[in-house]
Order: sequence, then C-alpha cells, then structure tokens
Amino acid sequence: MVSNPGRRAALVDAAVEVLAREGARGLTFRAVDAEAGVPVGTASNYFTGRADLLGQIDTRLHVRLAPDPDVVAELMTRPKDRSLVTAFMDDLMARATRDRTGYLALMELRLEATRRPELLASYTKSVRGDLEEAMEFHRTAGLPGGDESVAVLYLAMLGLLLEHLTLPGVLEGVLPGVGVPDGLVERIVATVLPENGEAAAGAD
Repeated sequence: MVSNPGRRAALVDAAVEVLAREGARGLTFRAVDAEAGVPVGTASNYFTGRADLLGQIDTRLHVRLAPDPDVVAELMTRPKDRSLVTAFMDDLMARATRDRTGYLALMELRLEATRRPELLASYTKSVRGDLEEAMEFHRTAGLPGGDESVAVLYLAMLGLLLEHLTLPGVLEGVLPGVGVPDGLVERIVATVLPENGEAAAGAD
C-alpha cells in the first residue's frame, strides 16, 4: 500500500462524499478516484479492499464530526445545569448540520453494517465506544442526570438528527410554536432532565 497520508485523507473524504450521495452500492474505487479527481486506479493503491475503505471512512468521520476542543472548553466554564446539557446537544446538532454529508455517510455505514458481518462487529464496537465515552464525559463533568439519562438523550437525538437531515418536512409544525431543530432539542433535554430532578437516575 502507498504511504501518503495527505492523499489517503483526500481519498477517504472523497469516499465519504460518494457514500453519502450514492449509497454503499455506489462506493467503488473508480467512483472514489473520480470524486477525488485522481487517475483511475489510485484508490486501489491505498486500500486493501472495500472493508478497509469502509473502516477508514468510519475512522475519518470520527475526526470530522468530533466536537471542537475549544468549544467544549468554553462550555465547561458554564454552570453544570440543564442549560449546559442543552448547549452540548445544540453543538451536536450544529456539527451534524454543518457536515451533513459526513452524517449521512454515517447512516449509510449503519445500513451497510447490516449486510456485512465484519463491518457489523467493528462498527458496533465503534458506536458503543462513542456512547460509553459520552456517559463517562457526562459523569466526569458533573452534568445533571446519570447514565440512563445519557442513553435516552442519545436515542432521542439520534432520531431527531435522522429526521432533520433526511426528511426535515416531517418535523415542521409537528409541535406548534416549537422551532426545528433548536426548539426540539430544548424540548428533548427538558423532557429527559426536568427541572424537578425526576429524570431517570440510571447509574447516579
């Protein structure tokens, strides 16, 4: 395999574009070469096969969609209350919206994992790791709610992201007077972490 980190990253980003636009069936080395604007056969020199490419897409998207450390540092200066949790969820929504292509590619990876046992195992481990990391961050940061609250927030935000980035019309006006997506993010957090502290405690 050719060792050129810059070219490899450009090819993986091109693969993300193809995956998000064409789906897994359209993700071929030839399509990646065309998207990256490189000679035919280039991608095959950088990846051992389709499984390798999909794995590197997963790794790359973790970098692209990760929170900005400076943003996290600023948020952590605020009071550790429900409004801070809302701010973190707002940041999650903003990152996914800015890199809609990357998030759609993540959804395509989920679908492809249902067809490829080797990807199912690795991607399940990757996503589970993300969830456990979020729980650990929540605990360490001293944010309200416990592991159960984080798990419910994860599930609710996953559904909101799915609808907002694929079928946004589904949510428009579904709750009169509640904006999409910001108002819905606020409602999700308020429901999972009510002011009276009756949110599910989980591992509190």
